[in-house]
Amino acid sequence: MNMKNHILAALREQFNIWEELLASLSEEKITAPQFDFNWSIKDVIAHLWAWQQISIARMDGGLQDREPEFPKWIENIGEDWEEDADRVNALTFETNHEKPWSEIHQNWKEGFLRFLELGDKISERELLDGDRYPWLKGYSLAFILVASYDHHQEHFEKLLGWLREQGR
Repeated sequence: MNMKNHILAALREQFNIWEELLASLSEEKITAPQFDFNWSIKDVIAHLWAWQQISIARMDGGLQDREPEFPKWIENIGEDWEEDADRVNALTFETNHEKPWSEIHQNWKEGFLRFLELGDKISERELLDGDRYPWLKGYSLAFILVASYDHHQEHFEKLLGWLREQGR
């Protein structure tokens, strides 16, 4: 298996374990505040989706051989948004906290599948080349894929820890 297929297989597995876990939880448990800053599982999924949109923009930029076109909401933060994850996270919470779980879940799910689709369309050579896209400042698109995996895994592990504490 080449590196691209290995990364995409890991991401698909990540998607599947999230879907399995989310399907096993009641909406009440998903929407109850539980985590840092009084976030719920729903808020965590909205957070993952927000950063996913940024990753999708980068992957799409790579596929189209142009600079990414980031979502409009991120531009409201200012030019230094990449240096201020706390502001991005706060805006994400403010924007999505009142949205229904079904909408948040659907957005995240569609975004994850779109992200996988884009990764699949880009050649392995272009995914791994850290010099291919100057706007990535030496990083490769494969790094974007792996970072998304790591981000989802970090939150998945926190969620599992919380569920264990709850005796589930």
